[in-house]
Amino acid sequence: MKMRLYELLDGVADTALEDCEITDISCDTRDNVGRGTLFVCYKRLNFDPHDSLLQLADKGVSVFITERDMGLKNQIIVPDGRLAYSQIWANRYGNPERKMKFIGVTGTNGKTTTTTVIKRLLDSFGVKAGLIGTCQNEIGDRVLHAERTTPEPDEFFELLKDMADSGCQYVVMEVSSQGLSQQRLGNVYFDTAVFTNLTQDHLDVHGSMENYYQAKKLMFSRCKKALVNTDDDGGRRLFDEISCEKYSFSIKDNADFTADGIKLSAGGSCFWYSNSQKTFKVSILLPGSYNVSNCVAAMAALELSGFSDSLITGGIGKINGVRGRCEVVPTGRNFTVILDYAHTPDALVNILENVRECSSGRIVCLFGCGGNRDAKKRPLMAKAAQSKADFLIITSDNPRDEDPHEIIKEILTGLSSEFNEYIEIDDRREAIFRAVQNARDGDVIVLAGKGHEDYQILANGVKIHFDEREIVNDALKSLD
Repeated sequence: MKMRLYELLDGVADTALEDCEITDISCDTRDNVGRGTLFVCYKRLNFDPHDSLLQLADKGVSVFITERDMGLKNQIIVPDGRLAYSQIWANRYGNPERKMKFIGVTGTNGKTTTTTVIKRLLDSFGVKAGLIGTCQNEIGDRVLHAERTTPEPDEFFELLKDMADSGCQYVVMEVSSQGLSQQRLGNVYFDTAVFTNLTQDHLDVHGSMENYYQAKKLMFSRCKKALVNTDDDGGRRLFDEISCEKYSFSIKDNADFTADGIKLSAGGSCFWYSNSQKTFKVSILLPGSYNVSNCVAAMAALELSGFSDSLITGGIGKINGVRGRCEVVPTGRNFTVILDYAHTPDALVNILENVRECSSGRIVCLFGCGGNRDAKKRPLMAKAAQSKADFLIITSDNPRDEDPHEIIKEILTGLSSEFNEYIEIDDRREAIFRAVQNARDGDVIVLAGKGHEDYQILANGVKIHFDEREIVNDALKSLD
């Protein structure tokens, strides 16, 4: 990489420093920096790289972007280092965000399904699009690995450049609260921004539900049109507070886009979809009322982007489910195993209610909670599971640097003293085997929390292969 300093700073900051050649952009004091490096400082939660600038200056860093005066001759002071860092990477890749239209989806639950449905519909229309999300990234029909829901700026703008160079007209993306609050998006502006819901999650990052809400709300200061779920308390508040062009969607009440006459089954759902002018009969292959809401959001977002309602409603019935979202694992037995990413109390209630609507036997829910993450929701997960399942298997998730058994003990505090229909098993593989080996005819076993993930994160960031589809199949073989 070789660029001129003034090219990278275009629209970011003015400077009296002499223009020079930049060969590297960094914000990490651990990087091998030196002559040719443009180093961007911004304060983290537990670390401030401004405190290390003198050591970096001794290594010959060419230019520093700082948030305060550090007394360096080669510094450029900006009000927001995070934003500057993102804008610099956008300039580095030729501002690909200016060449495509963006549809963004934020909220606690439903982002992956909603964005995937939008992307699949665009595919069916013959419109080339990129997808950025939790499960994977896509450029047209090319699938790429995704490390996080909203990538860091260097990866994000490189990905956008690849999409633009490949001829993508649209980018459909999940937008996380961290991505918004950390300014990873630079100056990306959304043609349509969708809000699904707000329930407790990521309080380890944001500290409070109010901070979490405000982080989500940031998206609606950078969009042309907003589409908001007014069935949700957070959505109703957001709808009242934002000032952009806005539209509501609902599967319960009057709204700009609605679903009525909903009929649910294990194989999907059918309903009447209405906008301000017409009503259409719609069938989808995704089961559960929450997927009706996700599909209404997807259809309405594409209407707001200028696609015809008849084209949208005609295409949505052909879209299959999303990996790790109410995904049925074939068993060849008289019981069912479902994988779902549900890792919040609300999401767990949703999946269990959906399964209850379509089952005749017991609902067995296997779940845990991630280590080094919001500990406050652990007892709430137990309470949610107890309210909707017949039997619980409480186990590990991604324990990271915490003792799995200690996490389970915190989960158990959410169970009522009268409830004893549960077992606790620290090892998740053993727990899955136990669930399969003790299944009764008609049971539905919900493996919650991992969904699309094919790994488990242990202490010190060690990641091991852990695909629950494979583990279920191994457990089924043990029955023979």
